[in-house]
Amino acid sequence: MTKRRSCPVAPGPLEGYAARFDDLFGSLAQRRGFREYLAGLLAPRDRNKTLTALAGAEPVTGAGHAAVQRLQFFLSESRWDPEQVNSRRLELLLAGPATAPHGGGVLVIDDSGDRKDGTKTAHVGHQWLGRYGKTGNGVVTVTTVWADERLYYPVHAVPYTPAKHFPKGKNDPAFRTKLQIGADLAVRARDAGFAFRAVCADSAYGDQDGFRGELAEAGLPFVMALKPRRGTWACGPDAHTPVDAARELAWNGPDDPGDWQPVTRTFRDGHTETWFAADAELGWWGPDGARRLVAATADPATLPATATWYLVTGLPRPGGPRAAESPHPAAPLAEIVRIYGIRHWTGQSYKQVKDELGWADFQVRSDVAIRRHQALVNCAFSFCWDTWFGDHPPPHQPQTPRTATARGERGAMRRHTADAILATGITRDTRLAHPVDRAAALVAGVVESAPAAAAARPDEIGRGRLRPAPLHPKLTNYR
Repeated sequence: MTKRRSCPVAPGPLEGYAARFDDLFGSLAQRRGFREYLAGLLAPRDRNKTLTALAGAEPVTGAGHAAVQRLQFFLSESRWDPEQVNSRRLELLLAGPATAPHGGGVLVIDDSGDRKDGTKTAHVGHQWLGRYGKTGNGVVTVTTVWADERLYYPVHAVPYTPAKHFPKGKNDPAFRTKLQIGADLAVRARDAGFAFRAVCADSAYGDQDGFRGELAEAGLPFVMALKPRRGTWACGPDAHTPVDAARELAWNGPDDPGDWQPVTRTFRDGHTETWFAADAELGWWGPDGARRLVAATADPATLPATATWYLVTGLPRPGGPRAAESPHPAAPLAEIVRIYGIRHWTGQSYKQVKDELGWADFQVRSDVAIRRHQALVNCAFSFCWDTWFGDHPPPHQPQTPRTATARGERGAMRRHTADAILATGITRDTRLAHPVDRAAALVAGVVESAPAAAAARPDEIGRGRLRPAPLHPKLTNYR
């Protein structure tokens, strides 16, 4: 067998990470393209991360530059499978002691819409773009994110294809709704080895009976939001919406909460808030039904819209008749509130994966090129966590200097010091800054912005799972 030619190494610790994917690429050009693309995504965001920006070329006149054309071919024409690359990324996350999923985390389902003009690009259509809060021409991608109180990372991503792209529209056998894609991704995450306490989603998914039914049929627990005015059939005097059901609960003030129970929410900056949660009844939903309606609010007297959640879950209540026969552990009200609180990682995902790493900056048209770009962005973000945990081992482990070792098929990680926050070395040309030193600073912003500090229950987390160490002093002021 002919020996593979060595590939130009990526800068800093990126080489060790990229080397773990080398066996998935059949040529030297593909291995080099993988490194160059990731390095470009990790570079400071001086402008949109199009192919010219990733290659360090001029925005318009540099489009014909050889480096830009190489990346264009790597993304659109060369033969490599983005699903295999994503599977390898997930294998590395599963194998990492600090990133391995555990039963106290959650799997968040969401969709992200990005503006795209024209009609020739795959998946483009006039549809609701949640990021902008209105309809427009763009691409919507359904995603799953694994998260706990300290950590999050993307798992799978599948672009939604509007009905107009199919010969028979919505009646075409190949057409799939966003709900169908989301349910399939949740099953794929479980089958890939990702443990989680429940599947979480906002009201766009939680309001759909069929979607919840698919998850229940697949044996997946869920905690999802409902719209306050979501109507359901009930007898005349009974509650017809979640907000009606919450108003029927007894409340006599904090000293006599009636049907409500106090729960404490702890936030990243250290402050705590006392909320109140209760099991409510709505139609056939109730504390001991197949579906529980849980209301959580900062003020049961007024139910403020900005500080009130209406949640539906299939998890049984402790001590209830369903607790013994349920395949999932019972969840008290505080646990339900904790689970849904983690869902807010999705907002942080938009800041880091989309705004910093250029999720929506692609300028390609084909389906495979779009999927490849998304897989590469997720690899860049996972590399950031890999670098962070390499430089910040748990407190109980000795922090010894790391040295580079010989590369194998998946390589050995080489680390850089935590002090290197900004570029310090000489760049390849006058237009580029050293890319990978931003990884630590990027993740520092992620860690500081985590939604809550409360840990999962001890019986839900493996004893050997590593915990992130406190932030390095020079990272805490990063904005």
